Amino acid sequence: MSGPSPAALPATAPGRELPHPPDTARPGPVPVVRADEVSLVRDGKVLLDAVSLTVRAGEHWALLGANGAGKSTLLGCLGAVTHPSAGTVEVLGRRLGRVDLRELRTLLGHVDPRHPLRSPLTVRQVVLTGLTNSVEPVPRRRATEEQRESAERLLKMLGMGGKESSRWPALSQGERGRTLIARALMPRPRLLLLDEPATGLDLAAREQLLDSLDTLREENPEPATVLVTHHLEELPASTTHAMLMRGGRCVASGPADEVLTTERVSDCFGHPVRISRTDGRWAARARRVSRD
Repeated sequence: MSGPSPAALPATAPGRELPHPPDTARPGPVPVVRADEVSLVRDGKVLLDAVSLTVRAGEHWALLGANGAGKSTLLGCLGAVTHPSAGTVEVLGRRLGRVDLRELRTLLGHVDPRHPLRSPLTVRQVVLTGLTNSVEPVPRRRATEEQRESAERLLKMLGMGGKESSRWPALSQGERGRTLIARALMPRPRLLLLDEPATGLDLAAREQLLDSLDTLREENPEPATVLVTHHLEELPASTTHAMLMRGGRCVASGPADEVLTTERVSDCFGHPVRISRTDGRWAARARRVSRD
């Protein structure tokens, strides 16, 4: 699956950021989210250093890099969870610092496998909490029939049909992840943010999750997504764009096939790897380093 992409990007030397075309080069609707020269310094440590990113409707971005590269920090800025020290972030034209955050957060869904939910709610109740963006159950009388039907459709689409009455503590990690994605989709957000959604999953659960994301994107083509991971094997085949990050900086950004190359990924992770793609999915294998 390929999405809208900017004009062909010129080749760059390893470690050089691919130029990101200005919005004036691609007239059209307001971007779903735009970060412009975003920096974040905390306790004297630079977590983000002048990172720019523009995500448009229907685009599915992956943020990749080693641990500590700044991926989740950038995602927090895009999701109005964290405020940058410098630069600007706009979600559907609304700028952080100039908009009610409660309103802004209704425009996006944020999926974090470290969700604080602990109470024994059913799967259906967990999904319905997405209507209020809380961890408290929504009383049945407050959820409309249409909303309950929407929850059922989302769960079925994400492979959780028949699990509606299961209790949260009894779910596997993979089932929890898919339930949280359905929860995030309840307000019908224009932007879905996924912070390492495959964390802790075994092979079968990971593949089920990635298949669910591909189905979601196929059946709902308008919402944009941004997914954080440090494993290329955790990227859905429907990924259209990618950003490689290292030390809080962007080292490459653009269409996925132009960014996720052997040379650029090796440079980003500081280790020689070979990148391949089969049936739309990426894989990375370490290249043997000669000891001569």
